Amino acid sequence: MDTIKVFIADDHSMVRQGIKQLLELDVTIEVVGQAGDGELAIKEIIRLNPDIALLDINMPIINGMDAIKILKEKKVKTKIIIVTIHNELEYLLKAIDDGAEGYVLKDSDSDVLIEAIKTVNNNKTYIQSSMALQLARKMNGLADEKGDKNPISNLTKRELEVLILLTSGLLNKEIAKNLYISEKTVKNHVSNIFKKIQVSDRTQAAVFAIRNSIVDLNRYN
Repeated sequence: MDTIKVFIADDHSMVRQGIKQLLELDVTIEVVGQAGDGELAIKEIIRLNPDIALLDINMPIINGMDAIKILKEKKVKTKIIIVTIHNELEYLLKAIDDGAEGYVLKDSDSDVLIEAIKTVNNNKTYIQSSMALQLARKMNGLADEKGDKNPISNLTKRELEVLILLTSGLLNKEIAKNLYISEKTVKNHVSNIFKKIQVSDRTQAAVFAIRNSIVDLNRYN
């Protein structure tokens, strides 16, 4: 079985070593490199071509957000998960809009980070559940406040909940469990969401959710 090759970038050596030790308890994950600043991280990620890069936001020389942009501009295939202390929506939204595939808080349990790595490696977006729920509440509030002018206002509140959980990388079965509804009902909601926002897959739906939230958050901050 192929392992998931992971690169860790954080300006604190003890944090890097701690994450490395936790991840390598899982036999499906291999840590292939580390860096203490964004500039070195970019060089090493390009050289090593890992499956996943874990980037801190606050790093010297080049910060995590700028590193995302540079890596995406260089068409690097490595998927990026931000691992940070910042639990504010503004950071989450910017990271996803810049191209990160995942967002996890540093105070999370190790199994959350491992789940994020495996989810993102399977070409899905992962947003930690506490952040996803925070995003859902914000989107619901904006939809109520803006009415018909909001591009998500055609969605029902239940559809918004499904969209947020979908954006966080959950499968239909997992969404059904979270919302205490049947998997068939979730499938119907997902189909309706796709039609209303005019997208054809889950990734496009996630991008729609994030980008529309960014527009509204900037307008109301």
